[in-house]
Amino acid sequence: MAKKNKRSGRLTEHELHERRRFGFFWYDWLWRVIRPALVFLASFTIVCGLVYTGYQRIDAMFFAPVDASDTSTVEFEVASGSSLSTVSRRLEEAGLIHNHSVFKYMADFMGMGQKIQSGDYTLSRSMRATQILDQLVSGDGKPLTTNITIIPGWTVEDIAAYLVELDILDDAEEFLALCRTGESYSGYYFIEEMMKTAGVEDRLYALEGYLSPNTYEIYTNSSADTIIKRLLSQTEAAYSLSYDERAQELGMTMDEVFTLASMIEKEAKTADFSKVSAVFHNRLNADMTLGSDVTVKYVSGSQKMVLSSSDLSVDSPYNTYQRKGLPLGPICNPSMDAVVAALYPDEQYVAQKYLYFCSKDPDSGELYFSRTQEEHDAAVAMYRPLWEEYDRNRGLTP
Repeated sequence: MAKKNKRSGRLTEHELHERRRFGFFWYDWLWRVIRPALVFLASFTIVCGLVYTGYQRIDAMFFAPVDASDTSTVEFEVASGSSLSTVSRRLEEAGLIHNHSVFKYMADFMGMGQKIQSGDYTLSRSMRATQILDQLVSGDGKPLTTNITIIPGWTVEDIAAYLVELDILDDAEEFLALCRTGESYSGYYFIEEMMKTAGVEDRLYALEGYLSPNTYEIYTNSSADTIIKRLLSQTEAAYSLSYDERAQELGMTMDEVFTLASMIEKEAKTADFSKVSAVFHNRLNADMTLGSDVTVKYVSGSQKMVLSSSDLSVDSPYNTYQRKGLPLGPICNPSMDAVVAALYPDEQYVAQKYLYFCSKDPDSGELYFSRTQEEHDAAVAMYRPLWEEYDRNRGLTP
């Protein structure tokens, strides 16, 4: 290799040639290092651009809002038991998502396909598909279940009004219609037997008496039919074989037991159930009318303590002042305590032949029991002013 020119310190032509030959210039070395990095960076940028463009296109086609400017609300219901496919298809039909198949695959991929909750939702076309899915999984903010308490002594109409008040039912009509005929529930043995009873078609509600009072946990979107079946099933479970055997000993059908129990429930507090039962059994055995105000009130809807002569003369198979024996059917839905009392009247009161009772105190429900008509008339004369005052205080008299 040529040496430097000692006077100038510059490289000779030979030295320059040799250095170019062997790449001794520093920028040649740097370029060799940087060039692959620049090629990779340029390629990466191009690929990222293509991926981003593709993602944007796919997002716009399937996941973006159907109309980002449309913030109007769309009511959307997910019915209980709806499949993911059904929900996805209905979302597309409602114009809330672009493609139901893609929505379904997205929900499955994210592990949310089985987590969608039934309910009523307020959605919008300005929502992304993922936002809609998140809301369906989170729920509509309403509890899935709730407790209902059916009070002993409530009628079918009372129960229907209660369920509407709780917003479990939209209206009472379906519930009342199903209870009125009872035709959909002949699968229950006691309903099947009851439907064979003479005059059953004239009852206000065929299922009156059989909707067991209790506390139940139900789904908030339960139908009228589902709730009725739940109450009937509880009656079936609660009425044991021993009760049926006891009814046969008394010569009574289950329907007659529940009819008597419904009267006991309305006439007395639990402590007096068996005594009132004894009075009714004694009157039945003596071939007397039962003369029960509560049977008349069931027909008239009156809440008065003191019934007028026109109230007591209403022409109805439920009027136990005019007709002997039990009324046409139950007048409320009795507790099992009242059912047991109907089957097992107070033996002492039966033996001593108590035939009458009346209210001593309308507020406490305490009763006065009598053996003879004279004793009963004297009790009525004594306590009647309290009944009249009770009606006045509640605004039930002119």
